[in-house]
Amino acid sequence: MKKLLFGAIVLSFMSACNSDNMSNQSENPAKEDISSANMFKRGCASEEVRQEALKNNAELRQRFVKLEANTEKFANDLKMGKVLADGTIEIPVIVNVLYRTSTENISDAQIQSQINTLNADFSATNSDINKIPAEFASTASGNTGIKFRLVTVNRKSTTVRSWRTNDAMKKSSTKGIDATDPTHYFNIWVVSDMGGILGYATFPESSGLWNDGVVVAAKYFGNTSSAPYNLGRTATHEVGHYLNLRHIWGDANCGNDLVADTPTQTTANYGKPTYPLYNTCSGVQRSVMFMNYMDYVDDAAMFMFSSGQKTRMQSVVASSGARSGLRLY
Repeated sequence: MKKLLFGAIVLSFMSACNSDNMSNQSENPAKEDISSANMFKRGCASEEVRQEALKNNAELRQRFVKLEANTEKFANDLKMGKVLADGTIEIPVIVNVLYRTSTENISDAQIQSQINTLNADFSATNSDINKIPAEFASTASGNTGIKFRLVTVNRKSTTVRSWRTNDAMKKSSTKGIDATDPTHYFNIWVVSDMGGILGYATFPESSGLWNDGVVVAAKYFGNTSSAPYNLGRTATHEVGHYLNLRHIWGDANCGNDLVADTPTQTTANYGKPTYPLYNTCSGVQRSVMFMNYMDYVDDAAMFMFSSGQKTRMQSVVASSGARSGLRLY
């Protein structure tokens, strides 16, 4: 079982971070559909951005340790029946659109399609939920009790062609849009392009800070024609980070995502793998949960959270959690 060791985890943030664009080390690559081979692979900079922020900010490191202690307490209290099991909450969403061309000024319909996808994925009512293999069916989260409601859309024309992961899009002084009350609203920035990065997020220790929220490139936001990332799952993945989920491989070879019911795996998976997909960590061969939203597979290949991931997410939106302010809008 995966264990949480505060000292080792905090120290890991002080070391060099692993690349999100590492190659797939799965042991049976022949079973993987490489239809995406001629395109750049899914890239999410969330963990790199987090590690850099923690390395440079002692207060943020203290917030992180408190966050994980509260998460562990919530999970234990849940087992003992001390907290409500559903954690039902409706998160108010602000979408900030930064565009240079009319195509980048995405429509209200595209934005609503993303909200619909989030609500389906987080309630386990997504149309592909029936694809979960029997092996993982009992592990699947079911309804997380977390909903999303679009409050408003802010739009701004800009001359910026490509954005970086330095949060410039989150400040009006650098041609971006300032966050709307990030303690009480979930801010999403939709931008023109970020190179090989599809999106990135802040984790709950950043709750209420000026840069708190999620960034997604416009062509991957909602239902689009940009296959294989055209079903809105980039935002689902990034919202998972916003609610304290790590990449399923723990951003290290056979790493720890701090979730007991996600099988340990060597690294990220890409494309459309075929189940079962196996790898070996610490001498143990396991079937990989590549269909988890926190892996790097194509949108059409991911369709589940685990129960352990559900607990982590509920812990941050609970009344005692780091994102409890989202209940008070």
